[in-house]
Amino acid sequence: MTRYVLKQKPYPSANVFFNKVCLQDFFSPSSRKLWHRQKEILGCLCRGCSTSPKKNTTVSDTLRCNLVFSWCAFLFLFEEQGEFLALDLGGSNFRVLLVKVLGNGKQKVEMENQIYEIPENIMRGCGSELFDHVADCLADFLEKLGIKDRKLPLGFTFSFPCLQTKLDESVLISWTKAFRSSGVEGKDVVGLLRESIKKRGDFDVDILAVINDTVGTMMTCGFDDHHCEIGLIVGTGTNACYMEHMRNLELLDGDEGRMCVNTEWGAFGDDGALEDLRTDIDREIDAGSLNPGKQLFEKMISGMYMGELVRLILVKMTRERLLFQGKVTSALLTTGLIFGFLSDVYREDEGLASAEKALRGLGLDPSAEDCAATRRVCQIVSARAAHLCAATLATKLHLVLFTPTPTLILIEVSTRRFSSARFSRRLNKMLRRLVPDCDVRFLLSQDGSSKGAAMVTAVAFRVAAQQAERQRILDTLRLSREQLLEVKRRMGEEMLRGLSRQSHDLTSVKMLPTYVRSVADGTEHGDFLALDLGGSSFRVLLVRVRSGKKRSVDMNHKIYNIPQETMQGTGEELFSHIVNCIADFLEYMGMRGASLPLGFTFSFPCHQTKLDQGILLKWTKGFKASGCEGKDVVTLLKEAVRRKQVSEFDLNFVAIVNDTVGTMMTCSYEDPRCEVGLIVGTGTNACYMEEMHNIELVDGNDGRMCVNVEWGAFGDNGELDDFCTEFDRAVDDCSNFPGKQRYEKMISGMYLGEIVRNVLMDFTAKGLLFRGKVSERLKTRGIFETKFLSQIESDRLAMRQVRSILQHLGLTGSTCDDSVLVKEVCAVVARRAAQLCGAGLAALVDRIRQNRNLNQLSVTVGVDGTLYKTHPHFSSIMQETLQDLAPQCQVTFHKSEDGSGKGAALITAVACRMKDEQQR
Repeated sequence: MTRYVLKQKPYPSANVFFNKVCLQDFFSPSSRKLWHRQKEILGCLCRGCSTSPKKNTTVSDTLRCNLVFSWCAFLFLFEEQGEFLALDLGGSNFRVLLVKVLGNGKQKVEMENQIYEIPENIMRGCGSELFDHVADCLADFLEKLGIKDRKLPLGFTFSFPCLQTKLDESVLISWTKAFRSSGVEGKDVVGLLRESIKKRGDFDVDILAVINDTVGTMMTCGFDDHHCEIGLIVGTGTNACYMEHMRNLELLDGDEGRMCVNTEWGAFGDDGALEDLRTDIDREIDAGSLNPGKQLFEKMISGMYMGELVRLILVKMTRERLLFQGKVTSALLTTGLIFGFLSDVYREDEGLASAEKALRGLGLDPSAEDCAATRRVCQIVSARAAHLCAATLATKLHLVLFTPTPTLILIEVSTRRFSSARFSRRLNKMLRRLVPDCDVRFLLSQDGSSKGAAMVTAVAFRVAAQQAERQRILDTLRLSREQLLEVKRRMGEEMLRGLSRQSHDLTSVKMLPTYVRSVADGTEHGDFLALDLGGSSFRVLLVRVRSGKKRSVDMNHKIYNIPQETMQGTGEELFSHIVNCIADFLEYMGMRGASLPLGFTFSFPCHQTKLDQGILLKWTKGFKASGCEGKDVVTLLKEAVRRKQVSEFDLNFVAIVNDTVGTMMTCSYEDPRCEVGLIVGTGTNACYMEEMHNIELVDGNDGRMCVNVEWGAFGDNGELDDFCTEFDRAVDDCSNFPGKQRYEKMISGMYLGEIVRNVLMDFTAKGLLFRGKVSERLKTRGIFETKFLSQIESDRLAMRQVRSILQHLGLTGSTCDDSVLVKEVCAVVARRAAQLCGAGLAALVDRIRQNRNLNQLSVTVGVDGTLYKTHPHFSSIMQETLQDLAPQCQVTFHKSEDGSGKGAALITAVACRMKDEQQR
């Protein structure tokens, strides 16, 4: 074991005592051994080790990890400016400060402060009295400066072990440093201070941040030099903080950037980790302390205990007749009387005279030998503290650094407690021995923790202002219950207008008759061909329907791509492409020349006068094929078959079907209560079974008919103008059909990603995201796909994967906070879409209930669409909204598999069955 002794030869009597009680071994522990132990424990802390019981105990009982703030690296952008209050509470005195921060890159800070005493009876009395006293002192300070009527931001340095869940909330774990105020441990100290201020009622402050003194010390230095990575306090107590990589902090979500960790290393050893390094003298000090068994590392280092260590050694030496001729005075036997003894003895400019003066102050009559021996004891006690501190600091440096880079360690040392120059030299020398590859520099902090609290508050004030602006923007995308009820009411009105012959042409919700009058009853059978056109892909299906006890529906299908130029070319090109796909499919199935009944799922607004006829009203979802609007799509398909001029197949057109109707029909085959169809995918729409006597566009009053609501156009007449945001208008302006399908553009998968992109662009332009720097890719319309919303909002997706999506968009400099904000934007946009969809569906099911004069309706909704099926929260939010807005309707949701294509075949099968029944 390494021994540290004075270069000069000590007096014989003193040497005998040192050898007897092994003080050299005690005060010169293996720093490397301690360093490795600290490194092991801190590694466990960051990894959240669960394999070693001892490590788990160490994490929970000794090195309590306080996660103070989550901005990456350092918070300062040098945009901070203004006046801020700071409180610094950590000992028997506390300070109140007014800190003026000059922004615009000047990095200038001006401070006014006043020190207030905390009486011992308050330190150990009731917690409410302590915080009342702090509030009284704060009021006095504001009164003297004439600013009591102003509500200023305040930062609170609270230098005790606390658990923080956010920047302005800190729960006291345990008191240290002679404090014992009752009713505070386990409570939020910010809340207690707020209560005391509110109780006074004559002033108010805005408490934005609570920090530990080590964090304040580091932040003060960080304001001046961004190389600062570690904050250290060695005074009445001791502690350290450092910047840890987020990926190592499993206690928090997020893995980008870094966060300051308050180690609370004063409690190191409380689980027994330092037992082989502690001595009987340490144990005696601990036993006589206010918190036996706690803060054991602090009791080996800090100024509160160093004088007591020296006193006990001097008492023991005197009783051994090795000092002061064996005469012990009452002052020497008084606990706590020589609190600042080391500083008094070690006045370097006075030599032995300083020791003699300090000893005579204790009623002793020291000889020169006594003075030299006393100085030697103080030297060894101080050296041990410095070496212990160096060993633990070495651990922090290895956690912080991966390459040797210049690092500032800001160290605040009270010169009243130690000989600052000697302590820092020993600390620096040992640290360089333990971590020779690191360039470590120390800077003595002046007003570190107090100024740091103000600086953190200044940053928090700026960040809070930015966050308020973000939330103000996002609030435009949030809908209240009253707004959703209004959407439901307006949707109901437009549905009623769409059913009326008189107002049908004027309404945005067309309520189109589909001529589907019945669902499958299980007697249908045969082979049917189905076409499914509703997006950039086109499907051809062969559907075999079997009746009887083992009724079933078997399908074969093939997917064909529709090129963009065909979607936006001529109608002849589009329908010729469809016919070519049908021919290829029949060839693929070995059914060339077959004649099959055909159902055509055509997922665009059509006016039907019968089941096998549909007049296209307008294209949606990116289609713009010319010469189709106002034409019967069945006729256009028949003409394309004739143009082919081959006898490869013969099509028997039976039904044209909307995809919502096909979905409803498919689900009703499995659940007879299904009377509503819903699509939430690339686009959105719904259908339901309406009473015939309400459908004025169709003759007849008996029974029911499925109505294609075409609710995507809801809002085209201004019904949603007061709910639309600047981002909705930007998306609409750049769409193929500005002013059309407004409801769909707020809900469906084709547009949600673009809404998010516009929000992100706006945030970036205002400096609220990506540090104000936008990538060229993000400027590209349509680049933020709606599937990213589903991926980003997945509960299983870590922030690292969110960031990988952002990197895909060229945002390589994005931070963890950027990822969090992007996730919030996605959540807000998706939530609004789900709520709007739920409000529309509430209007629809309530209408069915009212049509049937029911107090309670039980109905099933058949639902399809990629957004509904793949987004992790869309369906649950939509269903919650529906239940809230239509409480008298019990709605079950049935997911459709291949609903639109299979449904078209089933509708065709039902039509064939009904036709056969009429011919009999």
